Amino acid sequence: MMYRRIVLIAVSAVAVGSAAAVYAFTADPSGADGALSVPIPDPQVASYCRALHAALPSRVDGLPRHDLKPVSDLTAGWGSPAIVLRCGVQEPVVDRNPDADAVSVDGVGWVIEQQPGGKFRLTTTLRKAYVEVTLPKKWAGDLDPLTDLAGAVKRTVPEGI
Repeated sequence: MMYRRIVLIAVSAVAVGSAAAVYAFTADPSGADGALSVPIPDPQVASYCRALHAALPSRVDGLPRHDLKPVSDLTAGWGSPAIVLRCGVQEPVVDRNPDADAVSVDGVGWVIEQQPGGKFRLTTTLRKAYVEVTLPKKWAGDLDPLTDLAGAVKRTVPEGI
C-alpha cells in the first residue's frame, strides 16, 4: 500500500512539472496572448529579481505601473499595451552574437531583438540576472523606458556573468 502511494505521488509530481514546463515554453513571454510566462530562475537570481521588483519605478515613460497575470515578483508592466519586464530569463541566444544590435543606457547594456508585430525585446547583458523588457510597437525605437529602468537595474542586479 505504501509503495502504491509513493508511486502516485511521484506520477502526480511529474504531471504537474510537465504541465508547468509546457506552459512556460508555449505562452507568449510578453503576455500579448493574455498569459505571461514567468521565468523560473535559480535562488540567487530570484533574490536579485525580488530586489529589482521592489526598486522598480511606479512610472515608466509616464505610464503607471501595474501587476501582470499571473502576479509575480519576477514581472512588472506599465501602460497599455504594456511595457513588460521579466527578470530571471535565460540568456538570449543573440547575446552570444558579436554582431548583435546592442545599446548602453545609463550604464546598463541591452541586446536588442525585433519581434513579430513590430515589438522589440531588450535583454540586459553582463549582469548576474538577465532582465528582459518587451516594448510594444507603440514604443519601438524609444529608449526612454530603459532610461527609467536603468537605475533600479544598476542598484539591484550586480554586474558580472
